[in-house]
Amino acid sequence: MERKTKIKAEDGKQELVITREFDLPLELLFKAYAEPDIVEQWMGTKVLKLENKKHGSWQFETSDASGNVVFRANGTIHEFVPNRKITRTFEMDNTP
Repeated sequence: MERKTKIKAEDGKQELVITREFDLPLELLFKAYAEPDIVEQWMGTKVLKLENKKHGSWQFETSDASGNVVFRANGTIHEFVPNRKITRTFEMDNTP
């Protein structure tokens, strides 16, 4: 599977715009983002919350092999248009 990623960052802003293109069927890609069991398998993280809808939110937690939480990530889903587009924020907690 080929991945194409573009990252845009502007000076003076605390914002990254990441655009990714995946070489696989859209239905499969969106299923991977929409179903918690698949998200956990794909990203190696625990899904605590996943509301794939406009103004929804998400929260993931990643632990080491001993079960210690390494970091938590969360954000708001601004757009979720099935098989077309996902726009979301990303924030990390519990980081050094």
